[in-house]
Amino acid sequence: MSTPSVLFVCVKNGGKSQMAAGLMRAAAGGTVEVHSAGTKPGSSVNTLSAESLLEVGVDLTGQQPKPIDPALLARMDYVITLGSEAEVDVVDGPIFENWDTDEPSTRGIDGIERMRLVRDDIAARVDDLTSRLGVTAQGNATR
Repeated sequence: MSTPSVLFVCVKNGGKSQMAAGLMRAAAGGTVEVHSAGTKPGSSVNTLSAESLLEVGVDLTGQQPKPIDPALLARMDYVITLGSEAEVDVVDGPIFENWDTDEPSTRGIDGIERMRLVRDDIAARVDDLTSRLGVTAQGNATR
């Protein structure tokens, strides 16, 4: 059985894609190859994103925004864009999905509360993807 692989992409690779990658690493327990990248990478991980993940035991220390590596992109099983702004050229091989995540700021919710809601939305989607990949929440392959 081969290890499933996922690349999460947002524009800056400082918030949502980093959150998704961190949550997937925690959910899959090392049984999924996980990467994140940005279409126009920023300079650092969003502090509030990282703080909201620490609240649930996920540490982004050492993570830095990075661009999409075309060779990596082509060998992934899944490429997940987060939000409608990130656009990735489709290549043969991966399954491409877009997660149009909750944006609490449109309802006037900002700061850490916004990040908690975004985190929880992404976490539910990660749980679904983990299930589709045939990996349990403890990171054990089910196939």
